[in-house]
Amino acid sequence: MKIFVTGSAGFIGSALSIKLLERGNTVVGIDNHNDYYDPELKRARLSRHMDHTKYTHIEGNIEDRNLIRDIFTMYDFDVVVNLAAQAGVRYSIENPFAYIDTNLLGFGNILEACRENSIGHLVYASSSSVYGLNTSQPFSTHDSVNHPISLYAATKKANELMAHTYSHLYSLPTTGLRFFTVYGPFDRPDMALQKFAKAMISGESIKVFNYGQHKRDFTYIDDIIEGVIRVISNKPKSSKKWKSENPDPSYSSAPYKIYNIGRNKPEELMKYIESLEKNLGIKAKKDLLPLQPGDVPDTYADVNDLVSELNYKPKVSVEEGVRKFADWYKNYYNV
Repeated sequence: MKIFVTGSAGFIGSALSIKLLERGNTVVGIDNHNDYYDPELKRARLSRHMDHTKYTHIEGNIEDRNLIRDIFTMYDFDVVVNLAAQAGVRYSIENPFAYIDTNLLGFGNILEACRENSIGHLVYASSSSVYGLNTSQPFSTHDSVNHPISLYAATKKANELMAHTYSHLYSLPTTGLRFFTVYGPFDRPDMALQKFAKAMISGESIKVFNYGQHKRDFTYIDDIIEGVIRVISNKPKSSKKWKSENPDPSYSSAPYKIYNIGRNKPEELMKYIESLEKNLGIKAKKDLLPLQPGDVPDTYADVNDLVSELNYKPKVSVEEGVRKFADWYKNYYNV
């Protein structure tokens, strides 16, 4: 297959590109290399696969309609995996237009290009953030997600609605993936592990929100990629379980599907921090703070559909995953 990966210099996009190339796929990647965080990290991720004979890299924005149209015209893609997005719950409060431009306008361009070029399957990143005010645990794709509490979450919910519309109108197979707290080597500097590690090594206090009472379904990057790979080769069809008089958000009469991708085992934030302390050999100084705007207290992924339909089995424990992250961090930053 020839696969178009947007956000291919990002944390998940780069890891996915490597796995696809290892499988023998041809990959065309695009990334805008913006300065939301140090672009050098993106270059370091890319260095792992940039020179592969079956990889082509394009620097640009998915908001650029003409560029996206030209790329789809130039290459005959079988599958598109849209991972390009402005990420981060808190930054969406500070800079909402970055989310409107990339996550809404950019995704609209991807959908139109997929329609115009009869793409076989569009897989796209959603987020566990869409569950918002929902407190029913574990979070299920069969539950309503109509109460997001950040603009980031709202744009991801909008992506799901936009994708369903194209699946319904144009029979475009689309699969949305709600990722749960992805972590591991080469993750973003604004994510918890990198922020904690940097502060601890510098002798500074780490900011622990919700007074450390968070629970998160921490999911190691390799387990996320395994789920994405399984989804790519299994495009959705119209579901026989769909009932218009009692609509289930996870099913549709269109070729449309939503999956959670998580470990299905929430861990306390303090345990996460303890694992990092152990692997860095540093006791963290903790600044306990209240819950931040836009954050949810706990996340817990119901992955039953992914397990039963695609035999998904996350394998990496938090202890093992944090150890691998710490080993990478010390090497990358010469600690």
